[in-house]
Amino acid sequence: MILFTGFEPFGGAAENPSRQASSRAAELSRRAGREAVHVELPCTFEGARAVLAAAVAEHRPGVIVCAGLADGRERISLERVALNLIDARIPDNAGAQPVDVPVEEGAPLALPTRLPVKRAAARLTEAGLPAELSLSAGSYVCNTVFYAALRLAPADVSAGFVHVPPAAAVPIGEQARALELIAATAWEGEAELRVPGGSEY
Repeated sequence: MILFTGFEPFGGAAENPSRQASSRAAELSRRAGREAVHVELPCTFEGARAVLAAAVAEHRPGVIVCAGLADGRERISLERVALNLIDARIPDNAGAQPVDVPVEEGAPLALPTRLPVKRAAARLTEAGLPAELSLSAGSYVCNTVFYAALRLAPADVSAGFVHVPPAAAVPIGEQARALELIAATAWEGEAELRVPGGSEY
């Protein structure tokens, strides 16, 4: 089973491309013969973790691809590191705005993704989809979900987070194809590529 998640709109926006793209990605996966489900997460620190935990417990996925919107980006960003840090620049949809608190008290400061992000990024590029590796998912609800997914999922589950840009930069259909291809790459179980992927900043 593949679990895709996306967020409800936040910050006054009418729509969130992450929920549109992840819902379509689940449909694409099912058409390809893989069991897949999409779950919409509330854009709240507490609610998102609770809904994600319930989804992981119910569906027991082998692959988890969580998605969220990165408004200033122009590519599909495969996130590499989740931080045990919340520092909200704006309130969430419940009005909460935690500052400099951990996602989970007493847990590690950082956790690496368990998605084969370098291999997936290469496959996206080969498919003509704009992709990049990213070291940081920020410190808002996206990062909280990223960190929570890695803590909730058993160690043998491929889990991680992908930031999608606005639909004006990358259409929803292409975003969906990208998320489905990332999930398929993890589902197929090939080893991660050992190629340089670092950044100067």
